[in-house]
Amino acid sequence: MHIEVIAVGKLKERYWTEALREYEKRLSAYVQLTIHEVPDEPAPETMSQAEQLQVLQREADKIEKLLRPRDGIVLLDIQGKPLSSEQWSHTYADLLGEAYGRLVFIIGGSNGVHPDLKKRARVRWSFGPLTLPHQLARVVLLEQIYRGIRIMRGEPYHK
Repeated sequence: MHIEVIAVGKLKERYWTEALREYEKRLSAYVQLTIHEVPDEPAPETMSQAEQLQVLQREADKIEKLLRPRDGIVLLDIQGKPLSSEQWSHTYADLLGEAYGRLVFIIGGSNGVHPDLKKRARVRWSFGPLTLPHQLARVVLLEQIYRGIRIMRGEPYHK
């Protein structure tokens, strides 16, 4: 399976990139993984709802350029469905059975994602009610993909 991660914003701190590299290495035994970073748009705190929607649209346009018609899209969304690692593993197995060309995981910017991207998502996955920095969400995402694959394959993984 080919997995793409599309994330709004850039990782700058070394500790985040090192954590991502570790999970990229672990995942390389199971999947082809590509990570894309799209620039986030300037988003002042005092934006109106209309301005916020414009920012989300510009970010969505950048994300859309990386999508293909046969992609299975998994959107990280605080309003999505919370899944345990075991539930995620079953969801991942189901997605594999749907014969998508690629699984694409999208992590939006600090204002979320445009409603049109939410509509395209096959799965809207929440890591719970916590608000996570987007850098940490990327690390958690890769760790959960790895854990889900190991669970699906019946391989041991630390609990």
